[in-house]
Amino acid sequence: MAVTDSARDEIRALRDQVNQLMEDRVSPALSDAGRRASEAAHRARVYTEDQADAVADRVRDQPLIAIGVAAAVGFLFGRFTK
Repeated sequence: MAVTDSARDEIRALRDQVNQLMEDRVSPALSDAGRRASEAAHRARVYTEDQADAVADRVRDQPLIAIGVAAAVGFLFGRFTK
């Protein structure tokens, strides 16, 4: 039984070491990666909203040009998809 108890003790010690490594190294790394991904998504959303606002402003300022560009893009799209 001493061999079995010794093996259990070693397995318990290894499990404790793995848990400690997870807490010390892996969890903070995952937390940091999640934080950076969240920040990048926020920056992308703000950028997209800013660009959409800029396009909307430009269309309001120059509606005839916007209609002409839309018509040209529609025409080209129609020609290339036939």
